[in-house]
Amino acid sequence: MKKTISMILLLCMVFALAACGGSQAPAATEAPAAEAPAAEAPAAEAPAAEAEYTLGMGVVTSFNSCDTGKAQIDNTVAAVVTDAEGKIVLCRIDCPQNKMDVTDGNVTTGNEYPTKMEKGDAYGMVQFGNAIAEWDAQTKAFEEFVVGKTVAEVVGLETQEHNGHQVAVDETLYAGCTMDITAFQAAVEKAGNDPWAVTFTTADAFTLGVAAITNDADSTVPTAEEDGVVKMYTEFGAAVVGADGKILAALNDAIQPNITVNTAGEIVETAFKGTKRELGDDYNMVKFGNAIAEWDAQSAAFSEYTVGKTADEVAGLETKEHNGHQVTVDETLFASCTMQITGMQAVIAQAANYAR
Repeated sequence: MKKTISMILLLCMVFALAACGGSQAPAATEAPAAEAPAAEAPAAEAPAAEAEYTLGMGVVTSFNSCDTGKAQIDNTVAAVVTDAEGKIVLCRIDCPQNKMDVTDGNVTTGNEYPTKMEKGDAYGMVQFGNAIAEWDAQTKAFEEFVVGKTVAEVVGLETQEHNGHQVAVDETLYAGCTMDITAFQAAVEKAGNDPWAVTFTTADAFTLGVAAITNDADSTVPTAEEDGVVKMYTEFGAAVVGADGKILAALNDAIQPNITVNTAGEIVETAFKGTKRELGDDYNMVKFGNAIAEWDAQSAAFSEYTVGKTADEVAGLETKEHNGHQVTVDETLFASCTMQITGMQAVIAQAANYAR
């Protein structure tokens, strides 16, 4: 009996162990990790919108420094770029102060006439006039000061007399420019109201340059029978240059002032009626030269033609001789500009090279 009970107990234990072994739960399956959301690509920057600007240029001329033995013409040229609100974005100024020693009627030709900006330190305001800075540096201070102002605000800058000059009352401007600013103001006013101003559009940065080139080849020496004439003729150019070095807008003008002198070197007469653009129809290329258009119109056509070209490309435009003048070979340009282009070429190319 005891043996039977023992067998029964043994069998129960075997079944119990088997049941425990078979009841082990399978290992829980690990949930797949959630995929991280893909990083969003940065939004592409919208291209800068193109804006419209206007380029104008103006020239003011004075004979006030002429005297016995000295024929002198002071020209101040300004180029300004204004935005759609009429505020100055860039301003460039230079002064071809052209003078010739005519002592005893000695009129010479072939002289060089660098502008004040080109002379730099050699102009000598610091060395000989104890100026706070040289002419080029003081002029650049004025150029920077007028940025953000309208032309009317520049014209309205208050001045006061100091050592015989009309200097700025504004302390900020005076700290960088202690020179007479009235010619600057007058040239900026002309540039800002330029009837031949041109517009251009761009979304990129640009620079502005201005240049002046003078020659005296047509001057004549006085004799006992006839007075001589000093003819220091100047070409002016302005150019807006894009980041790629190509011209976005350009203008050019020229002056032909005459200073009559006698054999004693005395100034007999000064004659100047305005720049060639200002003379308009009164320049009389059509009336007396059977030109296809007046100088101002042909000049504007040439300036427009330079847009999209580099300074080197403008300087390298091919010409040919025609009626004693070097005219363009390009038929498209010749259709609107049949006059000599070499002077305009040189000054616009130089303005583009001077752009800053």
